[in-house]
Amino acid sequence: MSQNLNHAEHFAGKHVLITGGLGFIGSNLARPLVAAGAQVTIVDSLIPQYGGNLFNVDGIQDCVRVNIADVRDPHSMAYLVQEQDYLFNLAGQTSHLDSMANPHADLEINCRAQLSILEACQKHNPNVKIVFASTRQIYGKPDYLPVDEAHPLRPVDVNGINKMAGERYHILYNNVYGIRATALRLTNTYGPRMRIRDARQTFLGLWIRLIAQGRPFEVWDGQQLRDFTFVDDTVDAMLAAAMNERANGRVFNLGGERAITLKELADLLIQANGGEGRYEIRSFPPNRKPIDIGDYYADYTSISEALGWQPRVHLREGLELTLKFFRQHLEKYL
Repeated sequence: MSQNLNHAEHFAGKHVLITGGLGFIGSNLARPLVAAGAQVTIVDSLIPQYGGNLFNVDGIQDCVRVNIADVRDPHSMAYLVQEQDYLFNLAGQTSHLDSMANPHADLEINCRAQLSILEACQKHNPNVKIVFASTRQIYGKPDYLPVDEAHPLRPVDVNGINKMAGERYHILYNNVYGIRATALRLTNTYGPRMRIRDARQTFLGLWIRLIAQGRPFEVWDGQQLRDFTFVDDTVDAMLAAAMNERANGRVFNLGGERAITLKELADLLIQANGGEGRYEIRSFPPNRKPIDIGDYYADYTSISEALGWQPRVHLREGLELTLKFFRQHLEKYL
């Protein structure tokens, strides 16, 4: 549950639209909004590859309005954005490999659809406040660590290029048309309701599935540094960005409490699983190496100073909470 005590007061009675709301982050975001008394509408295509799962709203399904639609449909979006106070724009294609195999689909979802959504807002609801889920992938291979928002943007795959364009459209519409928008550059987000069927959202989901099934998992290289954000912390950042006018027109990095090597992460995951589990160190597959970015961890000073956000859930605790959830509900995510 999100930790900001002002959420209930701020969002009570507000109309909120979440694109990609049956997915991992969107469904976790819907929960504190429902608890605050917001009128939440979820739009999701439920295309199997993109992570939507009706079980993700289990327990709040009677408190949200679910609209099965594709954000690429401008007519649906023109209708759905009307009279909304807030739009959390989380719909997207997240797989880097899929973006290389099918670049036109990635272009449609992560770039063209974003422009259609913003046009719908400009024409039908210019007073809406938008929080856009961007990604650290747009930085590419870091020149320095930790990576701050001033770092050059050099995406290494089609997904990163299209997400970069989607982010810039949001900031452009803020600056030119006054449609209040902010973008959060997410790092590796994990937690309950994440996609674990495959590695389309993050490799950690696949690790968690395999360890929950008592099967070994693979760690590629093992020495790469990464940071991880527990989903409750990501939700807190999104709510803070929506509530705070100082966020308008800005982009912010999210990050984790610390950087950790993938081998250390694998060991920590096994510890969080009560010492049960095993893994094998492997070399990077040839099809992944060209689009790998090497070490990455974020400097999140900007959002900390502007909005008072920082990660609160320690990595060990977050892994334990995630494993507990999937041990209870594994069959719903396979």
